[in-house]
Amino acid sequence: MKAKILLLEDDLTLSETVVEFLQENDYEVITAYDGEEASELIYEQQFDLFLLDVNVPLLNGFELLKQKRDDGIKTPAIYITSLNSIDSLENGYKSGCDDYIRKPFVLKELLFRVESILKRGFFHESSSRVKIDVHVEYDTESNLLFVDSKHVGLNTKTSQLLKLFLQNQEEVISHERIYDALWSYGETPSENALRTYIKDLRKIIGKEKIVSIKKLGYRFSPQ
Repeated sequence: MKAKILLLEDDLTLSETVVEFLQENDYEVITAYDGEEASELIYEQQFDLFLLDVNVPLLNGFELLKQKRDDGIKTPAIYITSLNSIDSLENGYKSGCDDYIRKPFVLKELLFRVESILKRGFFHESSSRVKIDVHVEYDTESNLLFVDSKHVGLNTKTSQLLKLFLQNQEEVISHERIYDALWSYGETPSENALRTYIKDLRKIIGKEKIVSIKKLGYRFSPQ
């Protein structure tokens, strides 16, 4: 499934250039040309990332994002702006952005920043802990699992597998994709080892949460 990006940019030429470039790199892009239009789109649709120009009509990017953060919307955001003062940078981060890119910029730099944010796999949170159920949490910064607030040790690949599941909830993840994520270049993926990692996770978080899809892979369903 393509990641869905909201682009708020009132410069029509720049907007078209960014849209074309991101679409070529397999992203879905929805455009807005003023802050109020962007606000309505955020209300109506679900996005994976916001790209927000700051100086736009009706509602500027800082105000828009601050309102959405106050409303509890945690979608990651990157500001695109010609502002270059330290105060502007500070205001941007205080309003809840995850990154900041100054105009003029190289499109490849924008792509790098988009990919970097999306690869984190988790929405903007005041806490790095992701709740799996009432008893189990996973810390996305330390890569540690907690059950009833007590740390439960996982080996590196089991921890990586859990993080992959959390990043792709309710999706069928193929065996090949898991192998690519867990085994680095030069290592030989092991089906038996993967089964062991799955078994270990099921013991901790519940067998019903990790569903085996015959000949395809696995699906993680937290509920």
